[in-house]
Amino acid sequence: MSTMTPSEAFAHPALFYRTEQEYTQQTVAFLREGLAIGEPAAVAVPGPNLELIKTGLGADAEGITFLDMTDVGRNPGRIIPRVLRGFADRHPHGRVRIIGEPIWAGRSAAEYPACAQHEALINAAFEGRAATILCPYDEGRLDAEVIADARITHPTVISNGREEASDAYDWRAVVARYNEMLVPAVDAAVFSFTDPLLPAVRQFAVAHAMRLGLTGQRLGDAELAVAELTTNSVRHGGGQGTLAVWSEAGQFVCEVRDAGRLSDPLAGRRPPDPTQLGGRGLLLVHYVADLVRVHASEDGTVIRFYLGL
Repeated sequence: MSTMTPSEAFAHPALFYRTEQEYTQQTVAFLREGLAIGEPAAVAVPGPNLELIKTGLGADAEGITFLDMTDVGRNPGRIIPRVLRGFADRHPHGRVRIIGEPIWAGRSAAEYPACAQHEALINAAFEGRAATILCPYDEGRLDAEVIADARITHPTVISNGREEASDAYDWRAVVARYNEMLVPAVDAAVFSFTDPLLPAVRQFAVAHAMRLGLTGQRLGDAELAVAELTTNSVRHGGGQGTLAVWSEAGQFVCEVRDAGRLSDPLAGRRPPDPTQLGGRGLLLVHYVADLVRVHASEDGTVIRFYLGL
C-alpha cells in the first residue's frame, strides 16, 4: 500500500477484498501507516468488520475513532456531513485518515442508488483537502454492478494488495445515472399545498404517519422532515408543492415535489456553518431519516425520505 504524505491532495481509494483475513490485513496496515506519521484516524464500517479491525490493531486501536456504519451511516446522505466531515473538521491542521464502508451485503435496492451517489460525492466534498478515505468493498458478496460502480467513483483501486489508477473513474457520471425518476405509490395519500396551507399539510402528514404506525421519536422526526421540506417548497420551489405519503416494505415513505431547481449535488450534505442563518432544512432531513432520495431536473425537484415503522 502506498504511503501518503501530509502535502498530497485528497486520496480516495477503493479496497476490494474477499476474505476476513485480507480485509483485516489491509485495513490494519492502512491505519498503522497513518499512526506512524501522526495522522488522526477514524473507522466507520459495519459492526462485525469494526471488531475485525479492533482485534487486528490490538493496543494500536487506542486513540482511533470507531463508528458502526450501520448506525451512523444508515442514511448514506448523512455520512459526508456527520461522519467524514465531522471527523475531518475536528482536525483542520494536517492530514486525516478514514476508513468508510457505506456499502455492505444487505443494503436494500432502494438504498443503493443513494450509496453510489454518496461515494461519488465524496470526491467533490473533499476536493483539495488533506485526507485519505479508504472504502472497502466485499467482492465475494456484493453484486458485480456495485464493484463496477466503485471503479467509477474512486480514482484509485486496491486489489490483491496493489494500488493502481482506475481507468473508469468518472464520479459525475454516477451522480447523474442514479438521479432517478421518483414516482409515488399508486395508493399514496396526496396533498397539494401553498404557503397558507403549510400547517394543514403538516397535520395531514402526521395523521397519516400515525395511521401507518409511526410513534414516539420517529413520529417527531417525520413531522420535522415534512415541515422543513414543505417550507423549502414554498420558499424556493415556486410557492407551492405536492406531498405524498405511503408505507412500503415496513417503512413510512414521504415525498415532496415542487418546481424548484436543485443544482448543487452537495445540497444537504455540508456541515452547517455556525454563522449561517437558515439553509439547514435538507441537512436536518438527512440527519433524522433512514434514507433520503432526490431527483433533480429542469422541471423541478422531488425529495423522498424513509423512516422505519
